[in-house]
Amino acid sequence: MRISEIIEGLDGMELSSKLMLVEDIWDSIARDNCELPLPEWQKAELNQRYIEYSHGEMKLHDWKSVHDKIRNKYS
Repeated sequence: MRISEIIEGLDGMELSSKLMLVEDIWDSIARDNCELPLPEWQKAELNQRYIEYSHGEMKLHDWKSVHDKIRNKYS
């Protein structure tokens, strides 16, 4: 099936069916790619951040303060 045919089929679907389809697609991706490969530059960055974190060199923010900051910025 071509992508254009799939997209045409979506136009007639109800929202609840579309959401269930999206969930099924994500589940399929998770099954097929239980471990997504990371490029070397991402691995290096994550390792560097972990080192900074473990040495107390990184300033951390709790989720509530981050959420509040984003909410205030866009409201």
